[in-house]
Amino acid sequence: MDTIVALATPIGRSGIGVIRLSGSGALQIARTLVGDSEFSPLPRTTHLKSIYDKAGSEPIDQALLTYFKAPHSFTGEDVVEISCHGSPILLRQVIDESLRLGARMADAGEFTLRSLANGRMDLTEAEAIRDLINAQTTAAARQAARQMGGEFSHQLQPIKDDLLDVIVVLESALEFVEDDLPAVQSANIRSQLDGLAEAISRIAATFKAGNLIREGIRVAIVGRPNVGKSSLFNALLGSDRAIVTEIAGTTRDQLHEKFTIHNIPISLIDTAGLRETIDTVEKIGVERSRRTMADADLVIAMVDVSDSRTEDDLEILQSVETAEHLVVLNKIDKVDAESLGEFRKRLERDVSTRGSSFVAISAKTGDGLDSLRDAITFPFSPTEIDSSGFLVSDARHYDLLVRARQEILNSTELLHDKVSEEIVLVGLHNALRFLGEITGETTTEDMLTRIFSTFCIGK
Repeated sequence: MDTIVALATPIGRSGIGVIRLSGSGALQIARTLVGDSEFSPLPRTTHLKSIYDKAGSEPIDQALLTYFKAPHSFTGEDVVEISCHGSPILLRQVIDESLRLGARMADAGEFTLRSLANGRMDLTEAEAIRDLINAQTTAAARQAARQMGGEFSHQLQPIKDDLLDVIVVLESALEFVEDDLPAVQSANIRSQLDGLAEAISRIAATFKAGNLIREGIRVAIVGRPNVGKSSLFNALLGSDRAIVTEIAGTTRDQLHEKFTIHNIPISLIDTAGLRETIDTVEKIGVERSRRTMADADLVIAMVDVSDSRTEDDLEILQSVETAEHLVVLNKIDKVDAESLGEFRKRLERDVSTRGSSFVAISAKTGDGLDSLRDAITFPFSPTEIDSSGFLVSDARHYDLLVRARQEILNSTELLHDKVSEEIVLVGLHNALRFLGEITGETTTEDMLTRIFSTFCIGK
């Protein structure tokens, strides 16, 4: 297999930049780069060497080279990692020289794909590397690390083994027994299949919590101009990210930032104030706000309790009724408790607010923000998120688990109806294939290409 090269650290200036070579020519390319044809580094040992330009006459950097001999490397091939100083120009020179010497640029995720192809890991472990790199919270990183350690595969293996045992029994019955399966044996097999379906259900049931920790919630703050959307945006982030003025319509475009609540990633969007306007730029911002409302997992509809409600307020509240939403009563620092209560009663009278959750806050003083944080995550959280156990977090894995379970249930029903073992086996083979797709045993090349295209270059 050809030798690939890529920068394994982020692009930009840094103290150190790591270039990774993998393939049969990796060590020879390294020898040429250091100008020493006899260079024979000990595996897993770091060596300080000078890197030379293509003329071989002048050193361009001193670098640390680490050699990993096949098959005891990340990819299962010969690997050389070159730790240079992190100048983008210098790193580009070393990569260009490696390309000149016969390497080619690695595709996205190609190092990990080679590790998969060479049996160094299965597909769930490979995907966990991507998830660990992309983790936005400590809980997400912990889950990815567990999957990278093979915990998901270890949970699936007994299910696949037991399913295969059932398939073997039915295949044997089909091949060697002319009569139907004895009633007792058929009942035992159905019981086994019910147990397997239940085991898959238990694993799949963790998906809601796992996906929440991994993907988080997309939250849009909407309301008419000057109700305090940008102030709330800044207050939740803990920084002055959005411009706040007394001038209506200050926010013309959307602002996107990420933060966490209770270890759940939140993608927060501050939108342009919703109102009728003749300003061309503001009108575009308003239209984008309406689209964002439709795409958000949760809409925070803000109103100003220190101001009389308007037709714009009522229209906005009516527009979010069918979506998951919170009604946030802002600027409570400007009114007393009685006025706040009266404002809410009038709002409930004028707008059908059944199912609406109300949270009273002051974005300026921070009063009520803890209650708002709890309210943001509450509609999406399972009754209890126990991130100490393994959670399924990938939609691909969840879909395959659901499909495998359904095939097993279908086969159980067919077996109960005394349908031919040949028909029963179709569903069981499908279930085994779906479980194999999770770990990569039966995954098609097209699917692998799609999965690894989501990886970063150099990994």
